[in-house]
Amino acid sequence: MILIWLIAILMIGGILAWISQSWHKNAPRWIALIAAGVDFVLVAVIWLQNLSKVDLTGQSQWLFEVNYQWIPQWGISFFLAMDGLSLLMALLTTFLGLLSVVVSWTEIKERVGFFHFNLLWILAGIMGVFTALDLFLFYFFWEVMLVPMYFLIGIWGHENRIYAAYKFFIFTQASGLLMLLSILGLYVIHGQNTGNYTFNYFHLLGTDISLFTAAWLMLGFLIAFIVKLPAVPFHNWLPDAHTEAPTAGSVILAGLLLKTGAYGLLRFVIPLFPDISELFTPAAMMLGVLGILYGAKLAYAQIDLKRLVAYTSVSHMGFVILAVFSLNELALQGAVMQMICHGISTGALFILVGAMHERIHTRNIEDMGGMWETVPRMGGVGMLFAMASLGLPGLGNFVAEFLILVGAYQVSIFWTVLATVGLIAATVYSLRIVQRVFHGEKIKDWKIPDFNVREMVVMGSMIAVIVWLGLFPQSVLNTAKHTLNSLQQRKVIEQTAWQTDSQTLNQNTSENKTIIK
Repeated sequence: MILIWLIAILMIGGILAWISQSWHKNAPRWIALIAAGVDFVLVAVIWLQNLSKVDLTGQSQWLFEVNYQWIPQWGISFFLAMDGLSLLMALLTTFLGLLSVVVSWTEIKERVGFFHFNLLWILAGIMGVFTALDLFLFYFFWEVMLVPMYFLIGIWGHENRIYAAYKFFIFTQASGLLMLLSILGLYVIHGQNTGNYTFNYFHLLGTDISLFTAAWLMLGFLIAFIVKLPAVPFHNWLPDAHTEAPTAGSVILAGLLLKTGAYGLLRFVIPLFPDISELFTPAAMMLGVLGILYGAKLAYAQIDLKRLVAYTSVSHMGFVILAVFSLNELALQGAVMQMICHGISTGALFILVGAMHERIHTRNIEDMGGMWETVPRMGGVGMLFAMASLGLPGLGNFVAEFLILVGAYQVSIFWTVLATVGLIAATVYSLRIVQRVFHGEKIKDWKIPDFNVREMVVMGSMIAVIVWLGLFPQSVLNTAKHTLNSLQQRKVIEQTAWQTDSQTLNQNTSENKTIIK
């Protein structure tokens, strides 16, 4: 029942936070903090208990499962399961969710109860996405996390929040509907082939589908996931959503919602459509490199600090696409590390930008400069996470990008070399943040407070995590090992089957030629 409780605690906490606004103005904040904190502790305990087990060869890939019939006549079940990859994503979700509640403590002053209701329900939807193994249930949670984020941007965002909220909703909803069509297509084809109409993930694996049909079905899943990542040219919604969202919304968008797209590629696209994924590899690697370079270029061109950080996500998520479709062990390990490290480093930068905007009421870097002397703690934190963003050795992002490039090099030298140029571009825009905001000419005589104790606790915890990921990444790699090995083994099985079919076809062709002669 632990998987059900992880979702239920957040949903119940959200409802209580909404109701409690009439009791006391701070009641929603404390209820949300307790709900997110309990979830984080539960997931952390699960991870620590299984840390010594998940790297053993004989250990089962799936740590927890719960499966109840929901709508049996349609083959729909309430099927949740957690493996190493799901566990890592759940840990990231609860950690960033807890910090999002803390950083919103003084920023949100209106409709506090409804804000925390939406915040916790987004986290519940994300938790469901990372654990659902019934495709109908997966789509249900996919929509659950969409609607509250629309409200979060549209109600508590900045000047152009309505436009950004509509744009976010249209992009993600339209791509999600394409995924629903693909889910239904897979459901019907599997039912016609076997007589068993089901949305069960394990039953749908290995469904006999023609390459042409599989290509169209995979395209529905793929578009939904790369829009969420986002990949160029489907990235247009992200900068507006990030720029207009409140700080907590930006942290969840960058740290978690983008990761649901990467998770979908690893969990659904590659296992369900291995042959088509293999054929799509060159185009996908090109798409990843395009995102890396174009995102970096756009990031450097921004004068809005929050928009600049938003475009860095486009660049960093390009590395994930490159890694996933390289389909080798090192690249996949790098993809998982990048998902986690990007969530921490970019989430921290958004918290920094939110704190600065709350103090000086501008995000224009042309109006900043020379602020290190006034706010040295903010300057130090900003420099550390800017260094993480550019991939400084000793921090988690370096490990992630190094593994991705080494793995991708084994597949395509050309695309890997171009992707490496993205590291140079990351250095340029990261150092620009530090130089233009905290160093250089002092534009104004700033009289603003530095990070307080609450903010330093948040940033200190994120610093500890990003340094730990850089120095001791093996615990994360061991946790995801079984999931990534299963992807590798499936690839080998499919290649062996394809080679066997090809040999049989060649043998039959030779026999036919002999008979004709």
